[in-house]
Amino acid sequence: MGDYIITTNPQRCIACHACEIACKSEKKIPLEATLGKIVVLGPKMVNGKPKMTSLFVPCFHCEKAWCMDACPVEAIRRREKDGLVYIVESLCVGCKACIMACPWHVPQWNADAGKAVKCDLCMDRIDAGEEPVCVSVCPTNALQFGRPEAISSKTREAYGLGLLEKNLTAA
Repeated sequence: MGDYIITTNPQRCIACHACEIACKSEKKIPLEATLGKIVVLGPKMVNGKPKMTSLFVPCFHCEKAWCMDACPVEAIRRREKDGLVYIVESLCVGCKACIMACPWHVPQWNADAGKAVKCDLCMDRIDAGEEPVCVSVCPTNALQFGRPEAISSKTREAYGLGLLEKNLTAA
């Protein structure tokens, strides 16, 4: 797994698709391809009311990247410094092996270029000290970008503080 992840706070996500649109624009991806995808579940009944839940699913930059293993010309590479998996566009021959190999179907077909494309977490933006574009445009701050250990620690701390607060108000 790469050094970075994007997580979604489903309580904040309103499924506006701003993340998907920004990605398409930033990476010049055709309409039919989606590198990061909003997945919507519902409606389901919660406390007697219908509720929708949304989640953003980007590339996971797997430790054992099936897309990378499937590429016959080694166009899919892992960046040494942070483990991000990316496609060297000039090397891609358009065989679509990576698309078929990925269990989450993250690599997509760019018919305009005749090549595969995939989420690289906006490596160029990370190198410039910025967040991936999908995270930076989220109007509700539902997307969080960072290192897994930092995000996990913040999540656990927020959960614990919520429990403590609930106990204080109940006492």
